[in-house]
Amino acid sequence: MLSPKRTKFRKMHKGRIHGEAKGGSDLNFGHFGLKATEPERITARQIEAAR
Repeated sequence: MLSPKRTKFRKMHKGRIHGEAKGGSDLNFGHFGLKATEPERITARQIEAAR
């Protein structure tokens, strides 16, 4: 894998999640699905709680 020889900063930030999704509104398998109402990160514990 390629990597730069020198960068201006040592560590990268995670960045922001914003905007609407362009696709991904159909299910690949199953009958039910979850849809996010706000652009935000969710944890694995939150996904398991929704099951």
